Amino acid sequence: MQLLGQSGHSLPDFAQVGQTVWLQSVIDALCDLSSRDALTGLSNRRQFELALAREIDRVARAGEPALVLMVDIDRFKMVNDTHGHAAGDLVLKAVAASLMSCVRPMDTVARFGGEEFAIILPNCPPAFGQMVAERIRSKVEGTPVTVARRQSLSVTISLGGAFAPQWVRSSATLWIERADQQLYRAKREGRNRACLEQPPVSLVSAEEKGMLFGTSQFQDIE
Repeated sequence: MQLLGQSGHSLPDFAQVGQTVWLQSVIDALCDLSSRDALTGLSNRRQFELALAREIDRVARAGEPALVLMVDIDRFKMVNDTHGHAAGDLVLKAVAASLMSCVRPMDTVARFGGEEFAIILPNCPPAFGQMVAERIRSKVEGTPVTVARRQSLSVTISLGGAFAPQWVRSSATLWIERADQQLYRAKREGRNRACLEQPPVSLVSAEEKGMLFGTSQFQDIE
């Protein structure tokens, strides 16, 4: 209970202490807390990896398009070195809020590590991928971050994206690596830009599709 209180999480009703419904609410709150990044409130890396595994399965079974974006704050070390780590934390929280404001409830936004974030966008057709990435980039660029009295910073991000091959059970590692390659490209080309890999073309027979349906790891999860 002390842990939940310190995290700012709403506490279960003390009038029901010891009852099954109270114990369940405590467990649910702790599970939610364990899946969140403490600073930004976004999904943490473990939760992101679980969501990515589910999305890989969905793409393999249903052939729906899905996009992963890797996002990195440009020149973040300079922010810490110039303005201090407290200012860096404010930048991280502001960027996280901007990312969340640009996505749908079905999307997953996570802090991947340090100043890097990751976004899973299910059912995102390739025709809209660049548009979505640009909207996120523009939102961050257009949102100054107040780090001290009368002092605000302009922050930019670089994004790299990759689509999952439809009807193919890829791996999380390969999918992230492909998005990372595009992120490195965005950095090389001058930062503050979004680079997306062209979606792969996958031709799979009806028999192969049937086999994919039959080997789902998450058949009972919708």
